[in-house]
Amino acid sequence: MTGRIHSFESFGTVDGPGIRFVIFLQGCPLRCQYCHNPDTWGEGGERYTAEEVVSRALRYKNYFGDKGGVTVTGGEPLTQIDFVIELFTLLKAKGIHTCVDTSGITFREGVEASVEKHKKLAELTDLFLLDIKHIDDEACRRLTGQSNENTLAFARFLSEQGKKIWIRQVLVPGLTDGEESLQRTRAFIDGLKTVEKVEVLPYHTMGTVKYEKLGLEYPLKDVSAPTKERVLHAKRILCEGLNGEK
Repeated sequence: MTGRIHSFESFGTVDGPGIRFVIFLQGCPLRCQYCHNPDTWGEGGERYTAEEVVSRALRYKNYFGDKGGVTVTGGEPLTQIDFVIELFTLLKAKGIHTCVDTSGITFREGVEASVEKHKKLAELTDLFLLDIKHIDDEACRRLTGQSNENTLAFARFLSEQGKKIWIRQVLVPGLTDGEESLQRTRAFIDGLKTVEKVEVLPYHTMGTVKYEKLGLEYPLKDVSAPTKERVLHAKRILCEGLNGEK
C-alpha cells in the first residue's frame, strides 16, 4: 500500500507533545475559508509506502525520543485511513508515539464499516488532535463547505473509546469568536471524558501566498488576526479548568 504524501517536517513542535516528525498527507474534502494549506486539497502528492515513511521517520528518532513522536496531518489524513493504519501499525511496533491531526470528517456514526475502521485506528493512536471548525452546523457549512455532524460524532466516539483528545479551535474574528459559539463549544467539550487540552489557534494570513501561486482568491482577505484580548477571552472560556488553567 502507498500513501499520497504532500510533505514532511522533521522538527515539528506544535503538532502534539514534544518534538514531532510530521507527515502531511494529500487530500481534503473540506474547504475551510482560513485554510493555510490549500495545496493539500487536490489529488497530487508523492507516493510512499508505509515502510518508506517509517524509515524516514526513524532517522530523526534521536531528536524526538520518548517525549515526542510522529504526527500525521494534512489536508485531512483520514481520507487515507487505510494507509495511516498500516503506518501506525509499523510505528507502534517500534515503540513510537503516534498522533493524528484530524477534523473527524471521515467518521460515519452508525455505519459499521466506518466505525470498525476508525476503531482500529484508535487502537493504534496515542493522541488525537481534533479540529472543531464551528460548533454551529450551518455556520460550519458556510465556513468549510461541510456539516460538523461527523466531527462531533467522532469526538464522542473517541471519548467513549477512552482515547486522549486535544481540541483545536481556530479563532477567526467574526466567524468563530462569537460569545455564544464559544460557550456552546465549551459545553460540548465538558460533555467529553478524555479531553486533556484545548488549543486556541489565532487566525493568521501566512497562507495567502499559496493561494496566489495556485491562482485562487483568498476568501478572508479582509479579515485581520484577532486581538490579544479576543484570544485571551476565548482561552478563558475554552481552556479554564483544562490545560491546568484557572
